[in-house]
Amino acid sequence: MILSPAIIALEAGAVLAAGYAAYASAMAMQIIQGWDIASGSEQQLLLEKKTYLISTIFAWLMAYQIISLFLFSYTAENLHDLFVGAMCAAGSLNVNDYGYPTLVLKAFNCLLCGIWLIVNRTDNSVADYPLIKPKYKLLIGIAVLLLIEAIFQTTYFVQMKADVITSCCGMLFSETEETVAGGLAALPSYPTKVIFYLSVLITLRVGIHHYRTGRAALVYSLSAAWLLILSIAAVISFIAPHFYELPGHHCPFCILQREYHYIGYPLYLALFTGGIAGLGVGVIDRFKGSPSLHAAGPLLQKHLCLLSMIGYMLFAVISVYPMIFSDFRLEGY
Repeated sequence: MILSPAIIALEAGAVLAAGYAAYASAMAMQIIQGWDIASGSEQQLLLEKKTYLISTIFAWLMAYQIISLFLFSYTAENLHDLFVGAMCAAGSLNVNDYGYPTLVLKAFNCLLCGIWLIVNRTDNSVADYPLIKPKYKLLIGIAVLLLIEAIFQTTYFVQMKADVITSCCGMLFSETEETVAGGLAALPSYPTKVIFYLSVLITLRVGIHHYRTGRAALVYSLSAAWLLILSIAAVISFIAPHFYELPGHHCPFCILQREYHYIGYPLYLALFTGGIAGLGVGVIDRFKGSPSLHAAGPLLQKHLCLLSMIGYMLFAVISVYPMIFSDFRLEGY
């Protein structure tokens, strides 16, 4: 196992997050079974105190979980010099079978944690806590995934050996590779650009409509989810090569390096902001039938819709910048 301050921080955070998530899950089961807002019993008062404690601490843990995704990527990037053949985080994550699964789990948990924070904020905005049971059912599911993530992350770091020969990103994200990454790299750039930027415009148009009228919340949420998936494909297909000014370099990790001004961090942060907030619009819409959320729900949806649109607009602006201010053209290669 290779030790570094970043790895120690990630491991400590994973242990704390998984440990408290397990404790919160046990408390969540008690709340789900015994919660009765109309009751003034001692048990209900105790449950209300517990839900304040769990919500506060778990909110901070989930905020850390979102940060840990970027810290994990940063750590993988910084470790690539230790492995023969690695040029960036793509090689570091490929040193054993747990690197990429850990990254995928972290990204998925990041989305779930963001959604939970939105549900928690919505639930706490009204006096009768209408989402208390759905919120804690989701918490139990997230706790299981956090535990699995902690196991995968620990196994990845424990099995990491400095003498391993790994693959470079040029091989992993090659257009000739018969893998998912290779398939995304082989997507034709011009049609992918048209579909991507058209999807951005459609998503923003639906978002503006929802922000102004309060309607089409589910449509916007689905559009935001589609754009999140499409954006990841777009980064590999044509966005990253424009930053590198190399037609065959499709790596989504090298843009995290100093050589490219760490542009990958604001790019991915904007993307996840747009995706999480957009999904949150649809999640709140799922519970809009609750009488107590009649006023608070639409207001929160508008705020999330605006935040989501800002995130996606920022992502689009960053991605289009090298296409406008560079002489490099991807088409024709």
